[in-house]
Amino acid sequence: MFAILLKWIVPWEFSWVFLASFLAACVLYWRGCSRLRVSVGRRLAFWSGMAIVYLSLHTYLDFYAEHEFFMHRIQQLLLHHLAPLMIVASYPGAVLRAGIPLRWRVHALRPASRSWPWRLTSGVLLNPAVATVLFVVFILIWLVPSMQTMAMLDWRIYRFMNWSMIISGFMYWSLVLDHRPRPPGRMIPGLRVLSPGITMAPQILAGAIITFSRTDLYPIFEICGRAFNINVFTGQLIGGIIIWVPAATIETIGGLLAMRQWLRLSRSGRIRRESRDARMLRAAVPANGH
Repeated sequence: MFAILLKWIVPWEFSWVFLASFLAACVLYWRGCSRLRVSVGRRLAFWSGMAIVYLSLHTYLDFYAEHEFFMHRIQQLLLHHLAPLMIVASYPGAVLRAGIPLRWRVHALRPASRSWPWRLTSGVLLNPAVATVLFVVFILIWLVPSMQTMAMLDWRIYRFMNWSMIISGFMYWSLVLDHRPRPPGRMIPGLRVLSPGITMAPQILAGAIITFSRTDLYPIFEICGRAFNINVFTGQLIGGIIIWVPAATIETIGGLLAMRQWLRLSRSGRIRRESRDARMLRAAVPANGH
């Protein structure tokens, strides 16, 4: 029993970069929780999401993801949809910031956040249009058979694929689940509710195409050696359904969470107040100019 557990815990492909990043986030969140009052639900969402990230990238599950198409789709679903959604839904920003030592915040974090490279990078990557397009593109591009083959044959492309999935997931869900009105939020509250319905449409189409395909779209998994003794088309059908149904379900949940935040903003009057202040500001600017 212990040997089986150890087999799953030991990484299939060890990565110092991932391990250092993962441990740093865990330590900062733990320190932040000791300084701020964080609800049990938020803590559970964060640690569950982090556990999913670690399970997907740094355990023996990665072996199966490299040797079976449907297991690979499960891995990508966890990295791109479920884990980022759970972590972002825990709203960890203030907690992570509180976990950073005060001296570092004053002398390093604050100047860096005000520097023009950071403002330019965040302004581009967290632009609603850019983040939404990347969220969809990084799903579809790795479903192209030639791209999937390249990723499976080159470990550097494979790791870039995984990082692109999880980072684009964090970018997108941080916009959709933003609890603030716009501004300072970057996306209009109503659009946050509609966006998951827009992004799931191309995924459903891609999943349907793969599900009903009668040709082996990804022979690279046969070359790498399959982990399970199942029919090629059965595995491809399961993978297509995973792209189709569970992904759409998770995005629907994300849209419902965004709607809850929209209703909270509406009930508190923050949307109307922000809109009124913005109109007053626009009206005051020409007057001051004269």
